[in-house]
Amino acid sequence: MTWSIVARDARTGAFGVAVSTKFFAVGALCPHAKSGVGALSTQALINPMYGPKGLALLERGVPASEAVERLTQEDPGSIIRQLHMIDAKGRVAAHTGTGCIDWCGHRLGDGFSVAGNMLAGPQVVEKTAETFAARADLPFAERLATALQAGEAAGGDKRGKQSAALKIHSTEDYADVDLRVDDNPEPIAELLRLLAVYRADYEMFREVIPTRANPAGIYDRAKIEEVRARRAGAKGKA
Repeated sequence: MTWSIVARDARTGAFGVAVSTKFFAVGALCPHAKSGVGALSTQALINPMYGPKGLALLERGVPASEAVERLTQEDPGSIIRQLHMIDAKGRVAAHTGTGCIDWCGHRLGDGFSVAGNMLAGPQVVEKTAETFAARADLPFAERLATALQAGEAAGGDKRGKQSAALKIHSTEDYADVDLRVDDNPEPIAELLRLLAVYRADYEMFREVIPTRANPAGIYDRAKIEEVRARRAGAKGKA
């Protein structure tokens, strides 16, 4: 009862997942990602353990195809589950159980995968994939969300709309972007609105909070204000 896209940004190495469904709080258990490791989405009759187990396999260097095979083979319920993932080398793999509800299926692309079940038809997956492939001009987060929006315009979840989520990891142990719309009549539109708010109000803190390269971050308030002023000036020129 979900469709999603998992992908790697070839320019930055970031991993991301965008997902939507007619169900409450899809972002709570479906999308998983880890910087330098990969990303995945577990859906249909979700198995939350696919997330940590899958990322652990990818972190050990197990290819995406083998990780999907291991997880589904050891799970007697995989017949009614869907799983797709991307590894650190950009390899993708997917499983759609034969017990998933139509329309269900997946499409593997160059550095991305789209999968869904209980959809209006195969065009949902196709339009999501086509849009992602065609919009390399967009920043990665907007590219993922826009691809999901195209899938919704093609019919989306055949039961309707309720929740959406966007998760992106690049270089840190924490997410670059982690947005959730848990219950909304237009969840993808709301997700895009939140992404715009993130760009305007939150993104600046990525320059000042601690990172692996700078574990203390920027904590001098005068320097923080310099960052804020520089970003405000750049925004005004845009």
